[in-house]
Amino acid sequence: MHEYSITSQIVENVLQEAKKHDAKKIFEVHLVIGKFTFLGIEQVRFSYEILVKGTIMEGSKLYIEERNGVVKCAGCGYEGTIMYEDDPKYHILFPTLYCPKCRSKVDLIEGKECIIKSVKLMRDK
Repeated sequence: MHEYSITSQIVENVLQEAKKHDAKKIFEVHLVIGKFTFLGIEQVRFSYEILVKGTIMEGSKLYIEERNGVVKCAGCGYEGTIMYEDDPKYHILFPTLYCPKCRSKVDLIEGKECIIKSVKLMRDK
């Protein structure tokens, strides 16, 4: 469950930034999480609730914008969503790193990010 570890780093970074700004309370945290991080959004939310207890973040709202993955093909110039394959032996759809048009390998250009987009806080006066 790498969600707990990643969420722990997010909370730690927010708390460090809050300290720099003499924050008294954190009200909202806005994240952008790309699909290619393979983070479970519900697991991130669950971990967040556990990790903020007893901190100035307790009771804050967590907003998560999930960003789709985008790939680019050097072969044909395709830029768009990734192709998924359905293999019955795995019982799941899994992403491929092949162009849906020409089957060349593609580069991931979006969807790997995990960003703290914004934080709403109250400063200590």
